[in-house]
Amino acid sequence: MTLFLLDYRLFFPATQRNKIFIGDVLSKIPLKKGFVLEIGSGSGQHGVEFQKRFPDIIWQTSDPKLEYRKSIISWIEHENLNTKMPEPLEIDVTKSPWPIPFKLVDNLQAIISINMIHIAHWECTKSLFKESSKLLNYGKFIILYGPFKIEDKHVSKSNEAFDKSLKIQNHDWGVRNLEEVNKEAIINGFRQKELIEMPTNNLILIYEKVS
Repeated sequence: MTLFLLDYRLFFPATQRNKIFIGDVLSKIPLKKGFVLEIGSGSGQHGVEFQKRFPDIIWQTSDPKLEYRKSIISWIEHENLNTKMPEPLEIDVTKSPWPIPFKLVDNLQAIISINMIHIAHWECTKSLFKESSKLLNYGKFIILYGPFKIEDKHVSKSNEAFDKSLKIQNHDWGVRNLEEVNKEAIINGFRQKELIEMPTNNLILIYEKVS
């Protein structure tokens, strides 16, 4: 469900619920000062939450949809983060190269994508790892959050029902198989560093650049 506030801000209840849990995991990752690039930032609720929680990091949001970028800008203004957070980038994950400022590339610590790969074509997952491999140096991280299948099996009935609902909306969408995601990571020079179980049958996957 999407709620519209008085300005361009969008409000997603699920995002509001999971931002604290995701933030708790991010707080344990050894990130140095620099940028985190979020791919598919949606409403912007995550971005402003994590910018406030991690002031030593510059949280760079992005989204291909103008409606979402307007929402992100409104959230940044609402939270008085204009002097800290840059405006969202217009990034289509499948179009290479991503339009990213040089100063971000030089200081990029991690790339994160929350609840994106299951509502996108599989090519988006492949492109996410391919482009991230070009941007991230050795020891840096790519972080994914969302529902996943393990050995091609759903971890819960609710995830199975969610997967069916996604495929009804678009046959290219769906809950991804963990092993296939890991394969793309390995192909592009990453290794799975951590798999963390999250509330409501979601996972956080942390991949480290190793080559």
